[in-house]
Amino acid sequence: MEDTIIKVEHLSHRYDVQWAVRDVNFEIVQKGIYGLLGANGAGKSTIMNIICGVIKPTEGVVLVKGTDITGDPMGVKCHIGFLPQKPPLYDELTVEEYLTHAAELRCVPDKEVKGAVSDVMELCAISHFRKRLIKNLSGGYQQRVGIAQAIIHKPDIVIFDEPTNGLDPNQILDIRRLIKGIAEEHTVILSTHILSEVQAVCDYIFMIDAGQVVFSGSVNDFDNYIMPSTIYVDFAGEVPGEELKNIPGILQVEHVEKNGYRLGFSDANEVMEHLVEEAAAKGWHMCEMRLEKISLDHVFAELSKKKR
Repeated sequence: MEDTIIKVEHLSHRYDVQWAVRDVNFEIVQKGIYGLLGANGAGKSTIMNIICGVIKPTEGVVLVKGTDITGDPMGVKCHIGFLPQKPPLYDELTVEEYLTHAAELRCVPDKEVKGAVSDVMELCAISHFRKRLIKNLSGGYQQRVGIAQAIIHKPDIVIFDEPTNGLDPNQILDIRRLIKGIAEEHTVILSTHILSEVQAVCDYIFMIDAGQVVFSGSVNDFDNYIMPSTIYVDFAGEVPGEELKNIPGILQVEHVEKNGYRLGFSDANEVMEHLVEEAAAKGWHMCEMRLEKISLDHVFAELSKKKR
Protein backbone atom coordinates (compact mmCIF):
# COMPACT_ATOMS: atom_id res chain seq x y z
CA MET A 1 0.00 0.00 0.00
CA GLU A 2 1.44 3.34 -1.10
CA ASP A 3 1.54 6.22 1.38
CA THR A 4 -1.20 8.78 0.88
CA ILE A 5 0.12 11.84 -0.93
CA ILE A 6 -2.77 14.18 -0.11
CA LYS A 7 -5.77 13.55 2.11
CA VAL A 8 -8.58 16.09 2.39
CA GLU A 9 -11.17 15.49 5.12
CA HIS A 10 -14.34 17.52 5.72
CA LEU A 11 -12.73 20.62 4.27
CA SER A 12 -14.83 23.79 4.44
CA HIS A 13 -13.94 27.44 3.94
CA ARG A 14 -16.01 30.56 4.32
CA TYR A 15 -15.41 34.09 3.08
CA ASP A 16 -17.45 36.38 5.37
CA VAL A 17 -20.85 34.63 5.39
CA GLN A 18 -20.48 32.79 2.07
CA TRP A 19 -19.19 29.20 2.04
CA ALA A 20 -16.77 28.77 -0.89
CA VAL A 21 -16.09 25.12 -0.05
CA ARG A 22 -18.32 22.84 1.99
CA ASP A 23 -17.38 19.41 3.40
CA VAL A 24 -14.95 18.39 0.64
CA ASN A 25 -13.33 14.96 0.93
CA PHE A 26 -10.84 13.27 -1.41
CA GLU A 27 -7.58 11.33 -1.34
CA ILE A 28 -4.62 11.03 -3.71
CA VAL A 29 -2.57 7.87 -3.20
CA GLN A 30 -0.47 7.55 -6.36
CA LYS A 31 1.29 9.63 -9.00
CA GLY A 32 -0.62 10.93 -11.99
CA ILE A 33 -2.40 14.04 -13.20
CA TYR A 34 -5.47 14.88 -11.14
CA GLY A 35 -7.96 17.33 -12.61
CA LEU A 36 -9.87 19.61 -10.27
CA LEU A 37 -12.75 20.32 -12.63
CA GLY A 38 -15.48 22.88 -12.16
CA ALA A 39 -17.03 26.08 -13.41
CA ASN A 40 -15.55 29.44 -12.46
CA GLY A 41 -16.49 30.13 -8.85
CA ALA A 42 -17.00 26.45 -7.99
CA GLY A 43 -14.34 26.53 -5.25
CA LYS A 44 -11.33 25.06 -7.10
CA SER A 45 -8.89 27.87 -6.37
CA THR A 46 -9.91 27.95 -2.71
CA ILE A 47 -9.13 24.22 -2.35
CA MET A 48 -5.77 24.63 -4.08
CA ASN A 49 -4.83 27.67 -1.98
CA ILE A 50 -5.65 25.73 1.20
CA ILE A 51 -3.54 22.73 0.10
CA CYS A 52 -0.66 25.08 -0.67
CA GLY A 53 -0.95 26.79 2.72
CA VAL A 54 -1.89 30.17 1.21
CA ILE A 55 -5.10 30.35 3.25
CA LYS A 56 -6.18 28.56 6.42
CA PRO A 57 -9.35 26.43 6.21
CA THR A 58 -12.36 27.36 8.30
CA GLU A 59 -13.00 23.68 9.05
CA GLY A 60 -11.48 20.31 8.20
CA VAL A 61 -8.06 18.75 7.80
CA VAL A 62 -5.60 18.58 4.89
CA LEU A 63 -2.68 16.17 5.17
CA VAL A 64 0.23 16.37 2.73
CA LYS A 65 2.55 13.36 2.94
CA GLY A 66 0.99 12.69 6.36
CA THR A 67 1.60 16.22 7.70
CA ASP A 68 -1.22 18.57 8.68
CA ILE A 69 -0.83 21.83 6.72
CA THR A 70 -1.96 23.91 9.71
CA GLY A 71 0.47 22.21 12.09
CA ASP A 72 3.60 22.51 9.94
CA PRO A 73 2.95 24.84 6.98
CA MET A 74 6.65 25.35 6.17
CA GLY A 75 7.30 21.60 6.18
CA VAL A 76 4.36 21.00 3.88
CA LYS A 77 5.44 23.72 1.45
CA CYS A 78 8.73 21.89 0.89
CA HIS A 79 6.70 19.14 -0.80
CA ILE A 80 4.64 21.48 -3.03
CA GLY A 81 5.24 23.56 -6.13
CA PHE A 82 2.48 26.02 -7.06
CA LEU A 83 1.61 27.98 -10.18
CA PRO A 84 -1.37 30.27 -9.48
CA GLN A 85 -3.60 31.63 -12.26
CA LYS A 86 -1.36 34.67 -12.60
CA PRO A 87 2.29 33.53 -12.61
CA PRO A 88 4.26 35.28 -9.80
CA LEU A 89 6.84 36.80 -12.13
CA TYR A 90 9.17 39.79 -11.72
CA ASP A 91 9.09 41.45 -15.13
CA GLU A 92 12.29 43.45 -14.69
CA LEU A 93 14.44 40.38 -14.00
CA THR A 94 15.94 38.07 -16.60
CA VAL A 95 14.74 34.48 -16.67
CA GLU A 96 17.96 33.29 -15.02
CA GLU A 97 17.87 35.99 -12.33
CA TYR A 98 14.26 35.23 -11.48
CA LEU A 99 14.73 31.47 -11.26
CA THR A 100 17.83 31.95 -9.11
CA HIS A 101 15.73 34.07 -6.77
CA ALA A 102 12.97 31.42 -6.78
CA ALA A 103 15.50 28.70 -5.90
CA GLU A 104 16.80 30.75 -2.98
CA LEU A 105 13.25 31.37 -1.72
CA ARG A 106 12.64 27.62 -1.88
CA CYS A 107 15.70 26.98 0.27
CA VAL A 108 17.65 25.16 -2.43
CA PRO A 109 21.21 24.78 -1.01
CA ASP A 110 23.55 27.48 -2.34
CA LYS A 111 25.85 25.03 -4.08
CA GLU A 112 22.88 23.48 -5.90
CA VAL A 113 21.14 26.67 -7.09
CA LYS A 114 23.01 27.04 -10.38
CA GLY A 115 22.40 23.42 -11.35
CA ALA A 116 18.72 23.60 -10.32
CA VAL A 117 18.20 26.70 -12.48
CA SER A 118 19.89 25.08 -15.48
CA ASP A 119 17.86 21.88 -15.05
CA VAL A 120 14.44 23.59 -14.99
CA MET A 121 15.33 25.92 -17.87
CA GLU A 122 16.23 22.89 -19.97
CA LEU A 123 13.11 20.95 -18.94
CA CYS A 124 10.85 23.91 -19.71
CA ALA A 125 12.72 24.72 -22.97
CA ILE A 126 13.64 28.28 -21.93
CA SER A 127 17.44 27.99 -21.73
CA HIS A 128 17.84 30.13 -24.87
CA PHE A 129 15.98 32.97 -23.09
CA ARG A 130 18.05 32.85 -19.90
CA LYS A 131 19.34 36.44 -20.35
CA ARG A 132 16.06 37.91 -21.64
CA LEU A 133 13.88 40.13 -19.45
CA ILE A 134 10.69 38.32 -18.47
CA LYS A 135 8.55 41.26 -19.63
CA ASN A 136 9.84 40.71 -23.18
CA LEU A 137 8.67 37.08 -23.35
CA SER A 138 5.44 35.92 -24.98
CA GLY A 139 2.56 34.71 -22.80
CA GLY A 140 3.44 31.09 -23.51
CA TYR A 141 7.06 31.50 -22.45
CA GLN A 142 6.11 33.50 -19.38
CA GLN A 143 3.92 30.56 -18.41
CA ARG A 144 6.91 28.24 -18.87
CA VAL A 145 8.93 30.43 -16.52
CA GLY A 146 6.07 30.21 -14.02
CA ILE A 147 6.11 26.42 -14.31
CA ALA A 148 9.89 26.39 -13.87
CA GLN A 149 9.67 28.26 -10.55
CA ALA A 150 7.06 25.76 -9.35
CA ILE A 151 9.36 22.77 -9.83
CA ILE A 152 12.78 24.24 -9.15
CA HIS A 153 12.99 22.67 -5.67
CA LYS A 154 11.91 19.24 -7.00
CA PRO A 155 8.66 19.00 -5.01
CA ASP A 156 6.62 15.80 -4.72
CA ILE A 157 3.43 17.64 -5.70
CA VAL A 158 2.98 20.32 -8.36
CA ILE A 159 -0.26 22.31 -8.47
CA PHE A 160 -1.36 24.29 -11.52
CA ASP A 161 -4.32 26.69 -11.38
CA GLU A 162 -5.79 27.16 -14.89
CA PRO A 163 -2.33 26.75 -16.52
CA THR A 164 -3.47 27.31 -20.14
CA ASN A 165 -5.77 30.26 -19.47
CA GLY A 166 -5.27 33.02 -22.04
CA LEU A 167 -2.87 31.08 -24.28
CA ASP A 168 -3.28 30.49 -28.01
CA PRO A 169 -3.93 26.94 -29.35
CA ASN A 170 -0.26 26.18 -30.08
CA GLN A 171 0.85 27.46 -26.68
CA ILE A 172 -1.85 25.35 -25.01
CA LEU A 173 -0.54 22.20 -26.72
CA ASP A 174 3.03 23.04 -25.66
CA ILE A 175 2.03 23.57 -22.01
CA ARG A 176 0.00 20.35 -21.97
CA ARG A 177 3.01 18.40 -23.23
CA LEU A 178 5.20 20.02 -20.59
CA ILE A 179 2.74 19.15 -17.80
CA LYS A 180 2.61 15.52 -18.96
CA GLY A 181 6.41 15.40 -18.82
CA ILE A 182 6.44 16.85 -15.31
CA ALA A 183 3.89 14.23 -14.20
CA GLU A 184 6.41 11.47 -14.94
CA GLU A 185 8.34 12.55 -11.84
CA HIS A 186 5.74 14.40 -9.78
CA THR A 187 2.12 14.17 -8.66
CA VAL A 188 0.26 16.90 -10.56
CA ILE A 189 -3.00 18.60 -9.62
CA LEU A 190 -4.47 20.75 -12.35
CA SER A 191 -7.41 23.09 -11.92
CA THR A 192 -9.53 23.86 -14.97
CA HIS A 193 -13.05 24.67 -16.11
CA ILE A 194 -12.32 23.34 -19.62
CA LEU A 195 -13.59 19.81 -20.20
CA SER A 196 -11.35 19.18 -23.21
CA GLU A 197 -8.34 19.98 -21.03
CA VAL A 198 -9.32 17.17 -18.68
CA GLN A 199 -9.65 14.72 -21.58
CA ALA A 200 -6.30 15.74 -23.03
CA VAL A 201 -4.19 15.80 -19.89
CA CYS A 202 -5.70 14.21 -16.78
CA ASP A 203 -5.78 10.64 -15.47
CA TYR A 204 -8.26 11.29 -12.66
CA ILE A 205 -10.99 13.82 -11.94
CA PHE A 206 -12.43 15.51 -8.89
CA MET A 207 -15.39 17.53 -10.11
CA ILE A 208 -16.35 20.47 -7.91
CA ASP A 209 -19.73 22.17 -8.08
CA ALA A 210 -20.92 24.87 -5.65
CA GLY A 211 -18.05 24.04 -3.30
CA GLN A 212 -18.70 20.30 -3.12
CA VAL A 213 -17.23 17.21 -4.80
CA VAL A 214 -19.89 15.75 -7.12
CA PHE A 215 -17.67 13.17 -8.83
CA SER A 216 -14.32 11.45 -8.28
CA GLY A 217 -12.83 8.81 -10.55
CA SER A 218 -10.90 8.24 -13.78
CA VAL A 219 -11.51 10.25 -16.94
CA ASN A 220 -12.97 7.12 -18.52
CA ASP A 221 -15.33 6.69 -15.55
CA PHE A 222 -16.42 10.30 -15.94
CA ASP A 223 -16.94 9.93 -19.68
CA ASN A 224 -19.08 6.83 -19.15
CA TYR A 225 -20.88 7.96 -16.00
CA ILE A 226 -24.11 8.40 -17.94
CA MET A 227 -24.54 5.40 -20.23
CA PRO A 228 -25.13 6.00 -23.96
CA SER A 229 -28.83 6.14 -24.79
CA THR A 230 -28.70 6.36 -28.59
CA ILE A 231 -27.34 4.39 -31.52
CA TYR A 232 -26.29 6.02 -34.76
CA VAL A 233 -26.91 3.92 -37.86
CA ASP A 234 -26.18 4.75 -41.50
CA PHE A 235 -27.32 2.91 -44.63
CA ALA A 236 -26.07 2.88 -48.22
CA GLY A 237 -29.61 3.42 -49.50
CA GLU A 238 -32.88 4.88 -48.28
CA VAL A 239 -34.56 3.10 -45.36
CA PRO A 240 -38.03 4.21 -44.20
CA GLY A 241 -37.95 5.62 -40.69
CA GLU A 242 -41.33 4.05 -39.93
CA GLU A 243 -39.88 0.58 -40.47
CA LEU A 244 -37.08 1.33 -38.03
CA LYS A 245 -39.66 2.31 -35.41
CA ASN A 246 -41.19 -1.15 -35.64
CA ILE A 247 -37.96 -2.91 -34.63
CA PRO A 248 -38.28 -4.27 -31.04
CA GLY A 249 -36.46 -2.15 -28.45
CA ILE A 250 -36.32 1.07 -30.48
CA LEU A 251 -38.03 3.88 -28.59
CA GLN A 252 -37.54 6.75 -31.01
CA VAL A 253 -36.12 7.48 -34.45
CA GLU A 254 -34.49 10.74 -35.50
CA HIS A 255 -33.52 11.34 -39.13
CA VAL A 256 -30.06 12.93 -38.88
CA GLU A 257 -28.84 13.13 -42.47
CA LYS A 258 -29.39 11.55 -45.89
CA ASN A 259 -29.53 7.88 -44.81
CA GLY A 260 -28.42 8.28 -41.21
CA TYR A 261 -30.61 7.85 -38.13
CA ARG A 262 -30.25 8.31 -34.39
CA LEU A 263 -32.16 5.61 -32.51
CA GLY A 264 -33.25 5.74 -28.89
CA PHE A 265 -33.31 2.31 -27.25
CA SER A 266 -34.23 0.36 -24.14
CA ASP A 267 -31.44 -2.22 -24.46
CA ALA A 268 -28.44 -1.61 -26.73
CA ASN A 269 -27.49 -5.25 -27.39
CA GLU A 270 -31.07 -6.24 -28.15
CA VAL A 271 -31.59 -3.36 -30.58
CA MET A 272 -28.29 -3.95 -32.37
CA GLU A 273 -29.09 -7.64 -32.78
CA HIS A 274 -32.57 -6.88 -34.18
CA LEU A 275 -31.14 -4.18 -36.46
CA VAL A 276 -28.65 -6.61 -38.00
CA GLU A 277 -31.37 -9.26 -38.49
CA GLU A 278 -33.79 -6.77 -40.04
CA ALA A 279 -31.15 -5.28 -42.33
CA ALA A 280 -30.15 -8.76 -43.57
CA ALA A 281 -33.78 -9.80 -44.11
CA LYS A 282 -34.78 -6.65 -45.99
CA GLY A 283 -31.56 -6.06 -47.90
CA TRP A 284 -30.66 -2.83 -46.17
CA HIS A 285 -26.96 -2.22 -46.72
CA MET A 286 -25.75 -0.96 -43.35
CA CYS A 287 -22.60 1.19 -43.56
CA GLU A 288 -22.22 2.04 -39.89
CA MET A 289 -23.73 1.27 -36.49
CA ARG A 290 -22.32 2.67 -33.25
CA LEU A 291 -23.26 3.66 -29.73
CA GLU A 292 -23.13 7.40 -29.29
CA LYS A 293 -21.23 8.56 -26.23
CA ILE A 294 -22.68 11.33 -24.14
CA SER A 295 -20.60 14.52 -24.41
CA LEU A 296 -18.52 15.49 -21.40
CA ASP A 297 -20.46 18.76 -21.24
CA HIS A 298 -23.67 16.77 -20.82
CA VAL A 299 -22.12 14.60 -18.10
CA PHE A 300 -20.91 17.74 -16.33
CA ALA A 301 -24.41 19.25 -16.39
CA GLU A 302 -26.09 16.02 -15.23
CA LEU A 303 -23.69 15.53 -12.31
CA SER A 304 -24.24 19.10 -11.13
CA LYS A 305 -28.00 18.68 -11.37
CA LYS A 306 -27.98 15.35 -9.49
CA LYS A 307 -25.97 16.81 -6.61
CA ARG A 308 -28.52 19.56 -6.17
